[in-house]
Amino acid sequence: MATKLNPYLGFKDNAREAIEFYRSVFGGELTLNTFGEMHASDDPAEVDKIMHSELVTPGGLTLMASDTPSSMGYNPGDTMSVSLFGQDEAELRGYWEKLSDGGTVTAPFEQASWGAMFGMCIDRFGVNWMVNVSE
Repeated sequence: MATKLNPYLGFKDNAREAIEFYRSVFGGELTLNTFGEMHASDDPAEVDKIMHSELVTPGGLTLMASDTPSSMGYNPGDTMSVSLFGQDEAELRGYWEKLSDGGTVTAPFEQASWGAMFGMCIDRFGVNWMVNVSE
């Protein structure tokens, strides 16, 4: 699989509603994972919130979205990240190192609860990046 560059939208408690709306607009297959399913939050109020969703359309578009957990700030206008997703760890690690250099690491590039290598950073220009190495 080649590395893909995708928009990743952040919401506050309405990611499910938003991504289902986008599916009604674009069509496609929708995958939803909650914080509870991924054991990603100790907050009982977040169990059914969306930790990750992915809409893949028949035309090849991919849109991802999640609810912002209470442990992270939520500032409308700062609710979009660019997601790099693929299987080539060396390639993605190289991107990660360059993007995070001079920026701010918000989640270290390390093994995530879903089994992938994953990290988040804000580059030196203020752009939010998510890097995920799938299996």
